[in-house]
Amino acid sequence: MVKAIENQGIAAVHVCTIVPISVTVRANRIVPSVAIPYPTGNPELTKEEELDVRKNLLLKTLEALSTRIDEQTIF
Repeated sequence: MVKAIENQGIAAVHVCTIVPISVTVRANRIVPSVAIPYPTGNPELTKEEELDVRKNLLLKTLEALSTRIDEQTIF
């Protein structure tokens, strides 16, 4: 899906749990996420810690989206 979006000239970020798959499908901007069952968080954390994990992931994703790249990049 990320490649289809980028083929239309729209920058996209692939937030993923298994980076080698993203590399194989040639996603341009790759942000590793937390874990397969909970890609954007960890239910074992406190509410405050969970918020920090999600906030940091979002900030990293926004950084990836706003970074000009010339080749496949893992952030």
